[in-house]
Amino acid sequence: MNKLKHNIWANIFIIYTRYLIGSAFVFASVIKIKGLRFISFDGASAPINSLNHYFETMYQSGIYWQFIGWGQLFAGALLMTQRYAKLGALLYFPIITNIFAITISYDFANTPIVTGLMLLANMLLIFWDWDKLRILINLPPIPRNDSSIENYKIWELTGLALFTFTLGYRLIRDKYDALFWFSICCLIGAIGLFIGLKKRNEQRRT
Repeated sequence: MNKLKHNIWANIFIIYTRYLIGSAFVFASVIKIKGLRFISFDGASAPINSLNHYFETMYQSGIYWQFIGWGQLFAGALLMTQRYAKLGALLYFPIITNIFAITISYDFANTPIVTGLMLLANMLLIFWDWDKLRILINLPPIPRNDSSIENYKIWELTGLALFTFTLGYRLIRDKYDALFWFSICCLIGAIGLFIGLKKRNEQRRT
């Protein structure tokens, strides 16, 4: 595992996994914080054991619906900062576990595949930082090389740009274009990757 921590592409994979699942939570959180329905119609008249009725019940709860949104926003934002990603991964875990359980409890078509992958990705992030997180079970943390590419400032700036764009876009647009949002996020991520790799190459020459 220690050898993998020094692999540049393994570090980049972890960094961008944080961006990916973090931005997904930020994207999904805003509609709840704004107090809007997750679905576009009233599901009150749907069968009580149906997905539409469940979403309507959650929406009608008011404060709890917004509380879930704030939880998603906070966990996703922490992951995207990179600096506080360890805390973000821990906060993310109970939320995504609950969401995964919901998606396998109702007829969500292929959604459990998506939420299941998000849960696995979150578990991977916790495992990646377990050398520091093991203090939670009263084990001493294991020192890590601070010269890792994971500590470059560009990743924090890229995370801030992704968070700001995602939050701003969802605050402005209730009806969104997912392809447009994803394309801009890919562009921001690509710029961050280019700068990060350039800095890495400059360091290796010196």
